[in-house]
Amino acid sequence: MAKNFYIADTHFGHKNILKYDNRPFFTTEEMDNELVERWNAAVDPSDTVYILGDFCWKGEEMWFNILSRLHGHKVLIRGNHDPEKLSDRVAKCFDEVADYKEVDDAGRKIVLCHYPIPCFKNHFCGWYHLYGYVHISFEANMMEHNKFLMRDLYEKQCNMYNVGCMMPWMDYTPRTLDEIIERYTAAGGQFNG
Repeated sequence: MAKNFYIADTHFGHKNILKYDNRPFFTTEEMDNELVERWNAAVDPSDTVYILGDFCWKGEEMWFNILSRLHGHKVLIRGNHDPEKLSDRVAKCFDEVADYKEVDDAGRKIVLCHYPIPCFKNHFCGWYHLYGYVHISFEANMMEHNKFLMRDLYEKQCNMYNVGCMMPWMDYTPRTLDEIIERYTAAGGQFNG
């Protein structure tokens, strides 16, 4: 049975991201190959991967080369480093390209956006929100703190998760919603404050 997977901020080919995220790779080639290997170990060709922005740093040729190596159907939710207009050749590698999307994953409604939305649609009704953009940063901690504030305000769990590939619960691998929740809980979340 086909599954849905989620990941953000892969930044294929982005040299400066190695230092910015303190990624455990020496070169972009090593990072890119490891990301592809982990992706393909997790994702079957019939699965769908929702890429929540900042997929690739370099031009069309690299986008095409990386996309052609990755398993699954791919949906791009554009991030701040993704081009507004993709070439036809690259666009055909995606089932869809959007800035925002709502999906149903086994009866659970999910808001997908590259950017965190503190008051996302139906956050007080059990919906989920998956995002990237904030990496491991002060802003990531702000979003974690927001979850606690929302929980206290509505007396319900706030189901928003940073799915940036560098997050401990993501470990540079696309994850299902169940895996994200389970691994996030086991990792103790990101909030440090």
